[in-house]
Amino acid sequence: MIILTGGAGFIGSCFLSTLNAAGREDVLIVDSLGNGQKWKNLVGKTYIDIVSKDDFRDMMALGDFDESIDAIIHLGACSSTTETSADYLYDNNYQYSVDVAEFAAAQGVRFIYASSAATYGDGSRGYSDVTTDLRPLNMYGYSKHLFDQWVRRNDMQVRCVGLKFFNVFGPNEYHKGSMASLVSKSVEQIRQRGYVELFKSTDGAYGDGGQMRDFIYVKDVCNVMLRLLQRPDVNGILNLGTGVARSWNDLMAATFAAMGLPADIRYIDMPPELAKQYQNYTQADMSTFHANLPGVAFGSLEDSVADYVNGYLTREWPNL
Repeated sequence: MIILTGGAGFIGSCFLSTLNAAGREDVLIVDSLGNGQKWKNLVGKTYIDIVSKDDFRDMMALGDFDESIDAIIHLGACSSTTETSADYLYDNNYQYSVDVAEFAAAQGVRFIYASSAATYGDGSRGYSDVTTDLRPLNMYGYSKHLFDQWVRRNDMQVRCVGLKFFNVFGPNEYHKGSMASLVSKSVEQIRQRGYVELFKSTDGAYGDGGQMRDFIYVKDVCNVMLRLLQRPDVNGILNLGTGVARSWNDLMAATFAAMGLPADIRYIDMPPELAKQYQNYTQADMSTFHANLPGVAFGSLEDSVADYVNGYLTREWPNL
């Protein structure tokens, strides 16, 4: 059995699809479906059951499992960079992760977890996954950094994999609201208004819409996680981006092109509260990753956006 926390969420449900395609249907999902459209992410997929985070914590404490566990993929977390409750993020993203990691270690099973590029803060200390002295810009990033530090402090990095996800986009994110990728949000804007809005730059080093991110398609992310699940000899905290930074203007140009429309990008002021914690540039240093997994390639931004827009965002239920 594979335990998949966050299995009904964006990356988790896509990885569930990848597991099913690989012949794994013995998956226990740990998640909450809430009151929105998140349940749609599970349509057409096979799994054992869904349990809540609280119930899972009880199950771990009691050892209450009917089947043997092969691996734990821990993707469940609050991913909102604007969440202001530090106590909530500390418990949900840090302490809960410690609980799951300790359980995985006690069981002697493969443990793969989600970290984040938000741990790198403004990037002034670079984007190398071997750097530990980091300064996140928000509590979300700090909660992820705290767990990375715990993993290193307890020598867990030699027997698990932490993935510092950069800007992941793709199917199954429509339920995320303001935290969905710009591709997802912009398609509807373009349909309704014919144009899309981007934030003006607040840094003279970047033009309006010229702020850069390392965008990676969720299908590439899932392929990497499947490979890591099959490679217990590969461990450590690894960046997971493409290693190529592209601008928001590039992302929107690819979106318009996928829709067969000329680009119409307009620029608006960035809210002051966002400007204080805004990353103008991210690019994963993928040297550690490629040293451990040589030969892994990622799709181009243009091809990935076209696949997402035409293969999913035009469908009534755009799930993978």
